[in-house]
Amino acid sequence: MKREFTGRHFTAILLGWFGVVVTVNLFMASLATQGFGGVVVKNSYVASQKFNGWLDAAREQEALGWSAAVDRGDDGHVLVTTQGVPSGARVSALLRRPLGDPQQTGLAFGASAPGVFVSTVPVAEGRWIVRLTIEDADRRWVGESRIP
Repeated sequence: MKREFTGRHFTAILLGWFGVVVTVNLFMASLATQGFGGVVVKNSYVASQKFNGWLDAAREQEALGWSAAVDRGDDGHVLVTTQGVPSGARVSALLRRPLGDPQQTGLAFGASAPGVFVSTVPVAEGRWIVRLTIEDADRRWVGESRIP
């Protein structure tokens, strides 16, 4: 016994198909927004040639065993708390806005306690991306983080 193919069957198939498509699109969009944001370069070919060098530099930096956490204090100064960094290391940073007008601000830091560095000037309100550089003799560590 064959059943008649009606408009209800077609509607159910159509809605089911579009439901699958929308679900897959939402899943892929969530993966895309949680992943690596990418890098903007002037020449992608030249950047691809330097990629292995960047990986080597990252391995060397990881071998140092240094880490840093960046935060903004109540007074507006940027606080950097480090681990594994030798005393006498120099800390500097370049701040930039994540959106809008391209603003960049350089920051110098002074040690306030062992492993804790405070910026010499306060930072304006708003979101910033901090590119932190820690140097000691011929060793260098670079990291990036966001402060709200």
